Amino acid sequence: MAGPPQARMDVDAFLALSATVPGRHELVDGEVFARAPERARHARVRFAVQSALDRGLRALGSSCEILPDGVTVRIDARTASEPDALVDCGPRMDPDAVEAPPPVIVGEVLSPGTRSVDAGAKLAGYFLLPSVVHSLLVDPRRPCLIHHRRAGAAIETRIVSEGSLSLDPPGIVLAVDDLFGTR
Repeated sequence: MAGPPQARMDVDAFLALSATVPGRHELVDGEVFARAPERARHARVRFAVQSALDRGLRALGSSCEILPDGVTVRIDARTASEPDALVDCGPRMDPDAVEAPPPVIVGEVLSPGTRSVDAGAKLAGYFLLPSVVHSLLVDPRRPCLIHHRRAGAAIETRIVSEGSLSLDPPGIVLAVDDLFGTR
């Protein structure tokens, strides 16, 4: 997958192809895009987000599951993304699955090269999935969490830099400071 294929593909073809090609990729409107290597700052904040979500689920005794990056979320027939973290509250996934069921929470750590995509087309795509209630955009360069929440037919946005944030469902409370303590 060195570059976009000549012909556009659907998610099923993308998943079959990605199983045979090294590296990480995403499918946007039928075109394959390679994901750039991540910086240490990004990896640390991504891990902190995943850990905070996991701690929150464990504290609830929830059957929901945190899945770190690397699992594909199908947005539509020709678009598939790999969020930095997701929470699935459905039946436990098959251990060999590469595609997640539609999640309740998606999290993206912003990167210099993908910031506009993560906060634009990807965000809008995630909310096309009726299951998505929360989207978290985390800025690793400053303590800032942008929380988008489905509220009926609208999406509410809240910017949080301190204190805590309640993600209901499933009922997780995130301490915002925990997301940036590893910097």
